[in-house]
Amino acid sequence: MFGIGMTELIVILVIALLVIGPDKLPELARMLGKGMSEFKRAAEDFRTNIYMDMKAEDEKNKPSQKGQAQDKKTVENAEAIKVTEEKSTD
Repeated sequence: MFGIGMTELIVILVIALLVIGPDKLPELARMLGKGMSEFKRAAEDFRTNIYMDMKAEDEKNKPSQKGQAQDKKTVENAEAIKVTEEKSTD
């Protein structure tokens, strides 16, 4: 995890507890967790969009019926993964 060992992580948590206080620490952790999940979702959306754009560009360059059927399945699979991830994060 970013090259941080267990002792460094404990020191960081103790300092955070002292600086932020025990009342606001759970709220801060919750906010960080939500931020990380949004970042992961945005990264996955970006990756899916890039992949779909690349496939669309390939379709323009090499149109074939077999390739189009495979690309359609790939796009459907990417969309299904996106829907599944959205449901799991809610």
